[in-house]
Amino acid sequence: MKILIIGEQERSEAYMPDLPIVEEAETVYAEMGTDEAELLARAQDADVIFADAIAKVPGSLIRQMPNLKLIHSEGVGYNGIDVEAASERGIYVCNNRGMNAGAVAEQTVLLMLGLLRDVAAGHASVRQGRQIQVKQQKMVEGITELADCTVGLIGFGNIAKATAVRLKPFGCRVVYYNRHRKPEEEEARYGVEYVSLDRLARISDIVSIHVAVTPETKGMIGREFLSRMKETAYFVNTSRGELVDNEAMKEALEKGRIAGAGFDTIAPEPTTADNPLVALKEDCPARVLYSPHIGGITKSSFRRFHLQMWQNAGRVWKGEKPVDIVNDH
Repeated sequence: MKILIIGEQERSEAYMPDLPIVEEAETVYAEMGTDEAELLARAQDADVIFADAIAKVPGSLIRQMPNLKLIHSEGVGYNGIDVEAASERGIYVCNNRGMNAGAVAEQTVLLMLGLLRDVAAGHASVRQGRQIQVKQQKMVEGITELADCTVGLIGFGNIAKATAVRLKPFGCRVVYYNRHRKPEEEEARYGVEYVSLDRLARISDIVSIHVAVTPETKGMIGREFLSRMKETAYFVNTSRGELVDNEAMKEALEKGRIAGAGFDTIAPEPTTADNPLVALKEDCPARVLYSPHIGGITKSSFRRFHLQMWQNAGRVWKGEKPVDIVNDH
């Protein structure tokens, strides 16, 4: 079996599981952004592609690899893979669904707390010798506890559920919107209430999005949705940057139409300094907190990711069906 790994060789080797197939397979590494001609020159006969979650695996490449049986995202996202082209050829496309749910949920709660406590500005104030002035200012303005918030979760898959579990001890009210409402017993187990998307926008003090990128969800957080949010509310995205209309969000932040936002992910990635959501006006009234898309990349998550990738490669090599298939095969 020959495996083309598109991504960092050092990371792949660091999380290589102790499985017989690892020793048996021939591996070929290619950095993200390697052109198609070079990929084909190195590994046109590969049986499997392991791809970084934001790597591009276009249909033109897929159609020229006659032995290809499996394309596996290293993470949960797979929108860089031409799923339709893979399906046309009967090639499995798999991801690591749910395996970093707890890690991303931790990052989500971190951003919520960071926004409420204005940690970035607080950190800077102490470094600048302005600790007492900022403390006095906060005593006048007041600090909102997470317990006093209504948190709205858009989508209710693995990560949203893990977030709800972690929010429960804080004592906040948690509402959710999902395309299909969950059974009452499931809502009770997670301590959540179902509301419409419109109501979620209107009543939430913090909105956190947890849906996959599809033609229907791309840019769903746009002017219409943002106009329904409270001016005192925050938005958190630990899912995918493509879910947000960057220009609409920039406008909402700069004009103070929402209180602020926490971004673990911004499209396009790699995120550059001139991105609309980074290059905000200096007098932007909102609080904005960034993290470099690290929510799901803990050591434990990567161990689980790579174990499943190699196990799935082994299943396909033996003629068995892999797990966590995302396409019509």
